Amino acid sequence: MRGLAKLAPGPGNVGLAERHERTPESGEALLEVVGAGVCGTDLHIFDDEFRSWPPVTMGHEVSAVVVAVGDPRDEEWVGARVVCETYHSTCGACEWCRDGRANLCPQRRSIGSAVDGGFAPRIVVPVRNLHRTPDWLDEHAAALMEPLACVCHCLCDPPAVSAGDEVLVTGPGPIGLLAAQVARALGGRVLVVGLPRDEARLATAAALGFQTTAAGLPPDERFHVVIECSGSAGGATACLAAARRGARYVQIGVMGKPVTLPFDAIFQKELVVTSGFASTARSWRRALAFVDERRVELEPLVSEVVPLDAWERVFEDLRAGRAVKYVFDPRL
Repeated sequence: MRGLAKLAPGPGNVGLAERHERTPESGEALLEVVGAGVCGTDLHIFDDEFRSWPPVTMGHEVSAVVVAVGDPRDEEWVGARVVCETYHSTCGACEWCRDGRANLCPQRRSIGSAVDGGFAPRIVVPVRNLHRTPDWLDEHAAALMEPLACVCHCLCDPPAVSAGDEVLVTGPGPIGLLAAQVARALGGRVLVVGLPRDEARLATAAALGFQTTAAGLPPDERFHVVIECSGSAGGATACLAAARRGARYVQIGVMGKPVTLPFDAIFQKELVVTSGFASTARSWRRALAFVDERRVELEPLVSEVVPLDAWERVFEDLRAGRAVKYVFDPRL
């Protein structure tokens, strides 16, 4: 089958290629991919700024239908509409696995970077990673469940936002708009900040009911929580400047390379700095509940559903901020 893959180490080296297709073994499920979201991490993999093990099919934000399982005991999954957690395997023996923090396992191998992912017609994943989606949820929008779970891991356990908090979100991309919705669901009053080039993304934020600006931040340090989602030194610097004394700084965006920041603001203001890597089973429960209760909307973030062979335009548009979220449908 044909998939979009990182074919060799180094910047670039991404393209459509024939990829191996395998049958599921015991404990695994074969999924027919109906939607695969394009993440900023995929751009970092293209640039060789995020570790991958090529040749490997990219894509880790997957919405799919289960078409086969490797163990008859899992037959109940066949035909189900699902989304899936990203890790394919962990060691199960390290201190982090034993502490229930398998997302931090040094031997963790995830779909889309170490194991073939969702930018292909079919993918094999562990059955334990599957989650059923609500019947009413759009099949392409469902691909955003994975980034929402990552956001929930950063913001919900423990809660980073309390009722009445003034919250700043830098970066109006899909992660930023998901973070803004989760922060609002937790009781925060949210301002979403972007750059002048983010006109389309800020328009989506405004349509979701958020106050927005592309003209810089007010001079006062009023924010109880600042959430950096742009993955840029500028965004991080703005967050550090806008945080009030004793505030919380949450890093969600991926920088991809070393950056220089005014870190003295952390001790001068006694900031609490937190983050989160990937997702956990608990954060998936949070994400599914937010969507099922209609407290977070996914469909407004989908800018366009496209075939795999449109990938070069998609990557270019996302780098330029001309869209919020592209979703590949390998059936097109």
